[in-house]
Amino acid sequence: MGQVAFDTQEFVETLENAGLPKDQARAISIAVRKSHEVADVATRRDLEDARKDIDARFDKTDAKIADVRKDMEHRFEKVEAQIADVRKDMENRFDKLGLQLTVRLGGMLILAIGALTAILKLVH
Repeated sequence: MGQVAFDTQEFVETLENAGLPKDQARAISIAVRKSHEVADVATRRDLEDARKDIDARFDKTDAKIADVRKDMEHRFEKVEAQIADVRKDMENRFDKLGLQLTVRLGGMLILAIGALTAILKLVH
């Protein structure tokens, strides 16, 4: 913490001008000065330094938050890309499955038509 400025000579003169004897004025001045020396008083400079320190810490915290946000956005983009890949793979599999089912159903229809044709020929 900083020191409070205290002009002992001016203080002694003020007390003397108020009518106190010189010895008493000096004793009071010394007591006041000593009380200021042991007092833990923050000066404007101390407060300004503390504000600068707090601002610097907030700036660092803001930077860390920005880094985390950037990292999370990057990870989210990766996840979105993976989801898109899975979706595309599933669509391809469904397309193949649909084609396989169409071929099988077509084959079954041809067999059914052939069997019906054979039965109709036998009946006539």
